[in-house]
Amino acid sequence: MFQIIGIVVLFAMVFGGYTIAGGKMGVILHSLPYEMMMIGGAAIAALLISNAPSTLKGVAAGFGKVFAGPKWKKQDYKDLLSLLFQLTKTMKSKGVIALESHIEKPGESTIFQKYPKVLKDHFATDFICDTLRMMTMNLEDPHQIEDAMEKQLEKHHHEALAPAHALQNMADALPALGIVAAVLGVIKTMAAITEPPEVLGGMIGGALVGTFLGVFLAYGLVGPLAARLKEIIDGDAAYYKIIQSVLVAHLHGNAAQISVEIGRGDIPSTAQPSFAEMEEALQNAPTDAG
Repeated sequence: MFQIIGIVVLFAMVFGGYTIAGGKMGVILHSLPYEMMMIGGAAIAALLISNAPSTLKGVAAGFGKVFAGPKWKKQDYKDLLSLLFQLTKTMKSKGVIALESHIEKPGESTIFQKYPKVLKDHFATDFICDTLRMMTMNLEDPHQIEDAMEKQLEKHHHEALAPAHALQNMADALPALGIVAAVLGVIKTMAAITEPPEVLGGMIGGALVGTFLGVFLAYGLVGPLAARLKEIIDGDAAYYKIIQSVLVAHLHGNAAQISVEIGRGDIPSTAQPSFAEMEEALQNAPTDAG
């Protein structure tokens, strides 16, 4: 919502100020299609040249994320902690054998099925199951599991940030591409040097529209969208860090409820449930671990 408001304010302030100052929109509107074709087309071409198909898909999906906001809400964090509570409690109270059916086939697990949004996220599900599976191997050094989890998170986050980096690279290139369009406009103007001054003035003004568009799109639109996308991806990464916090706490011998409380403390403040809310969620959580 705020992104849409921001875009409206951006266009209103820039073009409104230009018009109020006596600027004529006719020059911009006349040159806009050609300049946008050169600048926008070159920017998209550079994006296609410099990125893998998976990154390009991420860029397309990223625009939806920018306007939709963070994927994980307060209830999702409560569900995740409830799921981890049941899994770690099952492991402590009933042993590894009772846990195996849940981590080997999470889609058929009576615990995972209670939390469909977590189950739908393949990385979260695999991260939980793979880590618990490592714990069942009776590794002598628990820090090995911590290190493995950290590397998995770093890899996933690096890959998730690729679309935001691609969009930022596009923003960085736009001012230079605007100059390219402007230079082409100057070349066109110089080829018509015998025309009257009013004609040349319009042609020079049209050429300068290219420089304006490159800078305007870079710093007013594409750059902020890239920054917002990165912010959302960084925020969503906190969800996976909670998994790490809870399972590491469990790995060090803490009770299931203590491990969950440690994880709750790492939830971003805007989505963090209170102690009482989390306690109520755990009390109401289904206990069937069959």
